[in-house]
Amino acid sequence: MPDGMRLALRRWRPAGAARAVLVALHGFIDHGGNLMVEAGPLLAGAGVIVYAYDQRGFGHSPHRGLWPGAEALVADARQAVALIKARHPELPLFLLGESMGAAVAVLAAQAELPIAGVVLLAPAVLGRGELPPAAVWLFDLAAALAPGLAAAPAVGGIAASDNPAALARFARDPLVLREVRLDMLQGLMELMTQAVAALPGCCRVPVLMLSGGRDRVVPASIQRRVLARLPPSPQRRILFYPEGYHLLLRDQVRERVAADILAWMADRQAPLAAEEAARAWLAGR
Repeated sequence: MPDGMRLALRRWRPAGAARAVLVALHGFIDHGGNLMVEAGPLLAGAGVIVYAYDQRGFGHSPHRGLWPGAEALVADARQAVALIKARHPELPLFLLGESMGAAVAVLAAQAELPIAGVVLLAPAVLGRGELPPAAVWLFDLAAALAPGLAAAPAVGGIAASDNPAALARFARDPLVLREVRLDMLQGLMELMTQAVAALPGCCRVPVLMLSGGRDRVVPASIQRRVLARLPPSPQRRILFYPEGYHLLLRDQVRERVAADILAWMADRQAPLAAEEAARAWLAGR
């Protein structure tokens, strides 16, 4: 990065000729390598060069566990896109974000970037306006009194995926954050609040949004409420997988999800079955 920060970068390459490039942004507590364990080979096998880096405060990056600020995360995403596009000037480049990474992608794409489209997986839309005011007030008070207080990020009874291998990998991965400071959670809330505000105008390029009906990390009901109030846009398409959880590219539906992303990357008007399910979901059916 321009300030000298070094961020770990991983790459999955197709065996033959490449037809597109994808820059992937991981979610909260996660890192770039974990994000694409299952999906990286699937996408590379279809001719996509996949890059995933560890965002500041996560994975191999310095100061792991400390919130770097939304501005730094967004600036890094824009810089990563510019650097990787310079490596592959002849190929269309897409920006993908999962959960927190989707919030970063939304904000990064407010600027003019050399990208052909944005993919938002289980977007983190738990902004201040989506939560009870009393809960937000109590959380802000706790963060002000004890910003360094840390606790496990998991909530009992909530599974992020229906893929046992992915959940076991999370449990033993030393790069996954085991405790999260209150000020880090507060920073995440601010990031999500900014992303929700920016969503109606997102983005300067075509956008594909994907949600799972069994997502309880960013509850599907809240995702539906936020997405349903977006103004109509020919640039935006929404897909819904009733059996999908939060980690759609690691869930049991990952092959369908990857196939839909690939079809959309090849043709932004391609018919996608999950779009009809999304219409029914957004209408509350």
